[in-house]
Amino acid sequence: MPLYSNKGSFSRTFRMGCMSETTLYNPQTRCPCTSGEVYGACCGRYLGEFAASGTLGAPTPLALMRSRFTAFALHDAPYLLASWHPHTRPAELTLDETLRWYRLDILGSSGGPFDAAGTVEFVAYYRSVPGMPAEERVKGTMHEKSRFEKVNGTWYYLDGEVS
Repeated sequence: MPLYSNKGSFSRTFRMGCMSETTLYNPQTRCPCTSGEVYGACCGRYLGEFAASGTLGAPTPLALMRSRFTAFALHDAPYLLASWHPHTRPAELTLDETLRWYRLDILGSSGGPFDAAGTVEFVAYYRSVPGMPAEERVKGTMHEKSRFEKVNGTWYYLDGEVS
């Protein structure tokens, strides 16, 4: 099963998943990015800042990657689209509610607050949400080396090479 599919030159449908609304709004719940921090002290501050003001505030490519994983896990398409580089951003994004993204392993990263470009190599783990019929259940990983670019002081996801 592909994690996303191209539909024309500007539209992609992603097969990503969501977590419960309780996890989405509880700042004391462990962050989905598996940093070990609670959501409110980790990715929740970036997603919350965006929801409140439209501002993207991740200070590094690694912080942006973690927040984007969390946005996929929490089904936050507006954050994902906004944090995507304007030159590579799809016109629309449809998230797959039948998948749950539950773990992120960071294999390496480059780029800091004073850089203009960076990379993050990661493995993301997914599986079907509970209640899926046995014949439709899936479980797997996605290994990607993502590229990021800073534009006018804001980090954006540019693209990635999936292996």
